[in-house]
Amino acid sequence: MKELEVLYSISQILNESQELESSITPILRTISDHLPMSQGAITLLNRDTHQIMIESSFGLSSKQRSRGTYQVGEGITGRVVKSGKPIIIADITKEKQLVNKTGHLNSRDQQQRSFLCVPVTIGNETIGTLNITTGYQGQEMLQQTQQMLTVIASMIARAVKVRQELRESTQRLVAENERLKRALKQRFTPDRIVGRSQVMQEVFDLIWQVCKSEATVLIRGDSGTGKELVAQEIHYNSLRAEKPFIKVNCAALPESVIESELFGHEKGAFTGAHMHRKGRFELADEGTLFLDEIGELSPQMQVKLLRVLQEQEFERVGGTRTIKVHVRLITATNRNLEEEIARGRFREDLYYRLNVFPIHLPPLRERKSDIILLCDSFIDKYNKRNNRSIKRITSSAIDLFMSYHWPGNVRELENCIERAVLLSNDQVIHAYHLPPSLQSAESSDTSYAKTLDDAVQELERELIADALKSSRGNRAKAARDLGISERIMGLRISKYHLSTEKYKR
Repeated sequence: MKELEVLYSISQILNESQELESSITPILRTISDHLPMSQGAITLLNRDTHQIMIESSFGLSSKQRSRGTYQVGEGITGRVVKSGKPIIIADITKEKQLVNKTGHLNSRDQQQRSFLCVPVTIGNETIGTLNITTGYQGQEMLQQTQQMLTVIASMIARAVKVRQELRESTQRLVAENERLKRALKQRFTPDRIVGRSQVMQEVFDLIWQVCKSEATVLIRGDSGTGKELVAQEIHYNSLRAEKPFIKVNCAALPESVIESELFGHEKGAFTGAHMHRKGRFELADEGTLFLDEIGELSPQMQVKLLRVLQEQEFERVGGTRTIKVHVRLITATNRNLEEEIARGRFREDLYYRLNVFPIHLPPLRERKSDIILLCDSFIDKYNKRNNRSIKRITSSAIDLFMSYHWPGNVRELENCIERAVLLSNDQVIHAYHLPPSLQSAESSDTSYAKTLDDAVQELERELIADALKSSRGNRAKAARDLGISERIMGLRISKYHLSTEKYKR
């Protein structure tokens, strides 16, 4: 009965705690409550170092415990781990080959004591030992104690296995979590660019791949697609983020001043040069220089730019001193440079210097799933700028946004939103707030109302739909908001085939 009580108590301890360390010491304490045990220890084999170390102990000082480290085959503990078989020493005073690393066993001690060591095994592998030192016991009593310790050791082994599997599972989850974090990091989302479409995600991936490098980047795409924003994202996520980001629009500068703008000039170099002036290359030293509309450079400037790219040096206009710089160059163009090369307008050698890492920005018509996100972003921007509080866009306005072909791309969309924010008086952007170009059948590819009656019906339908949306499908409230009776509201809902369920949220 005493053995059953011990085993039951130990099983309760193992069931209550998920941490092996917090359950082993109570196990030894429970054994000591039922056996005349003076010392006890549970050791575990470290698979990496192949050393056997005391995991928990009873009756040992911290100093004695720290000394209890064994190699496989060393001492009684090492022999048990190596053989997987228990060892019983009836009287330690008669043990000639005793290895007493902890110092708690003394073969010259006159008091007779017994030592029992049983293996802790999982399958065919011995992972540790359970050993106790007791008062001297007869052979029959030692056999009974060994049997009980063997059962306890098997219980410990099962607990170790469960906790090892739990720890390994946790480690796998942590590793998977880290892998997903790395994957998410690779799926880079810029701060300055709005978009979730697949084509924009591909652009984001290219930005992430190139930003930490020193490669020259050529950003291509139609006007208004956001090429400057891409250049900013590359710079501010690069190793040069704390250094200057200098931008130059090559199309906005006259041919007579662009050389001075890029390379600077010395005092007296030309009429009006009253003092020496640093150019954009010098200002961007150790940072990034963004040359927008690079396709607009004259052949003479293309030659000078090529030299800077090759040598990383130049002279100011009117100067003789060579100035060396370390600049990362990002360029952009909406021109077809291959066609420009074929026509002799753009140098082929410069093209290959610039086109090290090309990034193509898609036009807005190829990423229409981003339009609503862009609208929300621009509404927030112009609400703050103009102290407005636009809340939403009507369905008919969204339909116009989605059907329009956007020749001006994101810049045109931003201008439309800014205009609509200023025109709206009811915190809502309606279709009639949008420019005429979006509302004509020719530009939007939609057949819109061509008679006055059609236009009135379309406006009435839009107002009723908006009222239902605001009232979350409540007909009575929508009717009150519009100043009509519930009966007329019901008739109009039927006429225009509107569903109140659609607006309930």
